[in-house]
Amino acid sequence: MGPLPRTLELFYDVLSPYSWLAFEVTPGEPLRPGLGGRGQREGRAKGVLCRYKNIWNVSLQLRPTLIAGIMKDSGNQPPALLPRKALYLKNDVRRLGRYLQVPIHLPKDFFFVIFEKGSLTAMRFLTIVKLEHPELLEKVSRELWMRVWSRDEDITEPQSILAAAEKAGMSTGRARELLERVSTPQVKNQLKETTDAACKYGAFGLPVTVAHLDDETYMLFGSDRMELLAHLLGEKWMGPVPPAATARL
Repeated sequence: MGPLPRTLELFYDVLSPYSWLAFEVTPGEPLRPGLGGRGQREGRAKGVLCRYKNIWNVSLQLRPTLIAGIMKDSGNQPPALLPRKALYLKNDVRRLGRYLQVPIHLPKDFFFVIFEKGSLTAMRFLTIVKLEHPELLEKVSRELWMRVWSRDEDITEPQSILAAAEKAGMSTGRARELLERVSTPQVKNQLKETTDAACKYGAFGLPVTVAHLDDETYMLFGSDRMELLAHLLGEKWMGPVPPAATARL
């Protein structure tokens, strides 16, 4: 019997494009026209951490979190509120999307999506998906990210969330049942508990990866800490798309 896997927690919100970049990298799927005239792969994508979890022998726990709660608790301000940071963020996300082969297209009304529409219902829905159907959490999360950050589609209206759940493989009836329960105390409390847990680790934004290694706990912020994570694990970082034969997906 081999060594027990180390545990990684990924705290994320689908309103955060950097959370998607930490979560997502696309394997060898058919190309479609993409960013800057280059091809982008779209299909059965696997997250960066999902792709590495077998290579690094880690147990990956996906933790749907409310970024608005973290910003409020930490006193942090969204970087897009500062014009220079907003410009940098848009360019940075596009560049990272090309590098990680993630089909990101920023919404036309970026500020309205971020500051007015938000992600509360979507994150409550992901919370109940984790409670009731954890095997679908990765796929439903991905579909919500695809809607808002690739196709400039809504993720706040019930029909939008249902469409994402159905595309991820959940039956229409079951998706409706879960959506009807997103405002129950159980779901609201669970999302708050997860958000509070991220805050206790020191989160001031998302994504946050928390590595539990032996008797040590490390909190890493951002989508560009994979090399450092590999170092902490004593493992090798082979880029955003490690060899398929090694990944054995």
